[in-house]
Amino acid sequence: MIGQIKGVIVSKLAPDVLVDVQGVGYEILVSLGTFFDLPEVGESCTIHTHFVVRDDAQLLFGFSSLQERALFRSLIKVNGVGPKMALGILSGMSASDFAHAVQTNDVATLVKLPGVGKKTAERLVIEMRDRLDDIDSSSSESRTNVEKQPDIQQEAESALIALGYKPQDAAKMISRVEDNEIITSEQLIRRALKSMVAK
Repeated sequence: MIGQIKGVIVSKLAPDVLVDVQGVGYEILVSLGTFFDLPEVGESCTIHTHFVVRDDAQLLFGFSSLQERALFRSLIKVNGVGPKMALGILSGMSASDFAHAVQTNDVATLVKLPGVGKKTAERLVIEMRDRLDDIDSSSSESRTNVEKQPDIQQEAESALIALGYKPQDAAKMISRVEDNEIITSEQLIRRALKSMVAK
């Protein structure tokens, strides 16, 4: 199993990152949290990974912290939650927000995540409750309310769609963000996701 990748970032287009390791390029699917944490193209990085082998593909998922990878591995043990859905969950809310939703039986928030229906959300609440001891659920992000440049808005919507959100839902999430200080698509995605899980 490939447990860690250390190399130079060749390209970044959420949720995909290409890392060059001594001439070999590794395509890694990362959560948006990890995507935001990674340095810029051309810089060195270390990514903790989880390798998935399927009949039709071999996929490498990457995380900026061991805690995030541990949560990912716990999520994919839940019946009905595959690696891509788990990545969407980690991209849709922070670990602390997820822990808070599980511990407060907040199914309504969980069903907002890409691919998560009511039954899956209920299973997450039941099966994940005892696996979140190391995650602080007390910190919650407040809703931040943006006049956006068209190219930044398009990049942000494309990234959300790639993570599993429906095009119309991605557009709505972006349109709700109101912060004139946003200058990059990464900032716009982050604010859109925060506003979605805000109470």
